[in-house]
Amino acid sequence: MTSAYAFELCDLAFSWQKNTPATLDIPSLSLPLGKSLFIHGASGSGKSTLLNILSGVLVAQRGEVKLLGQPFSSLSNRKRDRIRSDHLGYIFQQFNLLPYLSVLENVLLPIKISALRRRGHSRHSIALIDEAKHWLTQLKVPENLFQEKISRLSVGQQQRVAAARALIGSPEIIIADEPTSSLDQKNVDNFMAVLVDQCSSIGSSLVFVSHDLNLLPYFDTSFALQTSPAGSDL
Repeated sequence: MTSAYAFELCDLAFSWQKNTPATLDIPSLSLPLGKSLFIHGASGSGKSTLLNILSGVLVAQRGEVKLLGQPFSSLSNRKRDRIRSDHLGYIFQQFNLLPYLSVLENVLLPIKISALRRRGHSRHSIALIDEAKHWLTQLKVPENLFQEKISRLSVGQQQRVAAARALIGSPEIIIADEPTSSLDQKNVDNFMAVLVDQCSSIGSSLVFVSHDLNLLPYFDTSFALQTSPAGSDL
């Protein structure tokens, strides 16, 4: 998949219920490959809804969504799932790490699911386990925690593990949904600096959602969502 853009939206509209005002109404929005976008808005403006559309979990009632140049929204659920696994790294607000797996096992999950992500790791010509260790080290997770269960880690450390999981295999797009909401300011600054730097190092586009406008300087561009009468941030 080759394109000059990570994603392109045109005349997008989404509503949770028929005959109600649109939760999202976006005439046009795009992001060039390798660039970073900060999406912000009040609670209820549809930030998480937009991310779900970009990742193919939801399909808009109107408009076109292109991901890496491919008409994404018109594909079947199965094909959208495959593209999401192959080309997107996702950092969830609640991290969504598996508590019964070790730190390393959590990071390795995407390249066990996606053959394309497994091939993507080979740019370093190293073993899969070493790729996972590489990202954990880059994200400043102490080596003595690599074999620990996720539940033994602090919130800040779990967040970094979630970021390493998103970055492994060098996906073209990293999506982050309010990943700093549970951190204090020092950890926010440290995490943002590392995340932006690591996305840049592999040429990944970063789509980041937050209500914290103090994060704006970390990004190439921004987009503000307005709250609609039918707004939902589910």
